[in-house]
Amino acid sequence: HSENVRVFLSIGGGSRPDRLAGLLENDKRAALITGLVTVADTYNFDGIDVDLENALINNNYAPFVSELSAALKPKKKLMTAALASWNADLISNATMQLYDFINIMSYDNTGPWNINRPGPHSPYTMAKDDFTYFSTTRGVAPEKLFIGLPFYGYGFGNGVPGSLTYKDIVATYPGSENSDSLTVSGGGKIYYNGIARIKQKVSLAIDKKAGGV
Repeated sequence: HSENVRVFLSIGGGSRPDRLAGLLENDKRAALITGLVTVADTYNFDGIDVDLENALINNNYAPFVSELSAALKPKKKLMTAALASWNADLISNATMQLYDFINIMSYDNTGPWNINRPGPHSPYTMAKDDFTYFSTTRGVAPEKLFIGLPFYGYGFGNGVPGSLTYKDIVATYPGSENSDSLTVSGGGKIYYNGIARIKQKVSLAIDKKAGGV
């Protein structure tokens, strides 16, 4: 906040706690929402980011989002979401429009969980197609869409770890920032986004008048 940056409390994530599913049920949802709003108030968060993924996009998703929105608006808090195009069709247009902006997860197209499908996990075409899906197919205003950028990579094959941060990639393999992939001595390959690819995605966001990245 001292640098004029908005700060959000994010709930869920790819490795969410097991108990979260139960807290979204009808008999516990109101208490969860009350607690979230209290935390946002107490610690002066600008809003809450809903990062409910995979199995949590179920029958409890829409009621939770609707009730959380109703609780946040009087407090002048924002509500955002981390969404992927591959399962966003499970979310209605009405629910999607409740978000103040959407962080598009244009990454993890493949990864260590799918070793038989090596390749780029966050290509430019994915960012472009995802933006088209949310802005054109789903009718979300471009300024409410943020294109996700991956500052990490995934390794496939011999001699590479399953995942590395971008910081570790460029420190371990000098010059790797000028490419999107590299092959190690053992024959394995690491895929990530180098400088040119990140610039290309930022240009896409500017050209499409997106909210940001």
